[in-house]
Amino acid sequence: MKQYTLDDIFDIMKVLRGENGCPWDRVQTHESIRKNLIEEAYEAADAMDKDDKAFANELGDVLLQVIFHACIASDRGAFTFDDILNELGNKLVSRHSHIFGNDTAVDAEQALARWEENKRKEKGLESPAQMFDDIPKHMPALMRAEKVQKKMASVGFLQNDAEEYMNIIKSNVGKLENAVNENQPVEENIGEILFMLAGFARKMGVNAEELLSKTTSKYVEKYKNSEKH
Repeated sequence: MKQYTLDDIFDIMKVLRGENGCPWDRVQTHESIRKNLIEEAYEAADAMDKDDKAFANELGDVLLQVIFHACIASDRGAFTFDDILNELGNKLVSRHSHIFGNDTAVDAEQALARWEENKRKEKGLESPAQMFDDIPKHMPALMRAEKVQKKMASVGFLQNDAEEYMNIIKSNVGKLENAVNENQPVEENIGEILFMLAGFARKMGVNAEELLSKTTSKYVEKYKNSEKH
């Protein structure tokens, strides 16, 4: 089996997007393949739990999306793959100021704090409120809620302990019960419960997004098993 290099992949992409190339590849734009990047990232994350060959295969699909966008950008004179590498290299060095600079970090928590601090400086995020604008709105909802609450806690807001979270969740469940009994809208109450559950999960050191995914998979398996009987 041929062993391909990064240069080989770019040569293949040039052929695919060339004058006599693939009709589909030639007409793609950043917008048309936007969802592919997201889907391939999820497929790679899913393959992580399967086997190494599947994981390597799916990571290749993620890399393809990066290369595809780089080719499209290069064709329109915006940036090249080298620019992507330069951006990445500069980011890795500047945000690891405890390794490549004069800052210090004695453990993983401090290292992450240095990363976040340097990230804020680079992006010119001067106020806590601007930090939330930097969180993608199209992230999975539970993941976004957890990230928002983590940033809120870092600036002294929503620093609830586990018991406080439980009390807030119980209160909102009570409000939800009342809304159901009185035939009132329930959307806001459900949203509050989900948001606080994401915060409670973070406080307990678990990932709400992964937990919901695992629980969903568990119920899928339960259904599949029920069909067998």
